[in-house]
Amino acid sequence: MSEVRDRYVRIADGFGARLADVRDDQWDDPTPCTEWNVRALVDHVIDTHGLVLSSISGSDPSTSAPVADPGARWSAATERVRAYLDDPERASSVVSGGPFGDQPFESLVGRLLCADTLIHTWDLARATGQDERLDLEGVAKAMEFLEPIDDAIRRPGGFAARIPAPPDADPQTRLLNFGGRPTG
Repeated sequence: MSEVRDRYVRIADGFGARLADVRDDQWDDPTPCTEWNVRALVDHVIDTHGLVLSSISGSDPSTSAPVADPGARWSAATERVRAYLDDPERASSVVSGGPFGDQPFESLVGRLLCADTLIHTWDLARATGQDERLDLEGVAKAMEFLEPIDDAIRRPGGFAARIPAPPDADPQTRLLNFGGRPTG
């Protein structure tokens, strides 16, 4: 297995664990992403998986209406990503990363998909009162990816304004503050 696959599996499993523990009465609750409730946040993460998968499969990425069976959709999406990462030919296939440029599928997963899923894992946990701890290696890799593209991600539909992290902040707090999330 590759480092990217291992990291993706840990991050995806973390999101999946929080998703499995969302109560029926929490789907309309607000999240730290002020434009999304829990349902819309989950839709976004699953739809982002669909976009990344469409870059290699050539299929039309489907955006969805409100999540009907989020657990099943999540499982299907993550199983496909894992299968593509397990196939050396597919994992190394150069795909369009949109604004992030052409790159191997594995790189797109390791950069965009892992960072997006990781940060939204915290959003989901915060919104639903669950464990907010994130994968530490994932946090470090997300910062490696995001810091150089700081200007590009500060746009409508992207990250909120960066919040200055306290000097003694741990890496997770630094990442979340970088992403415009107040952690206090």
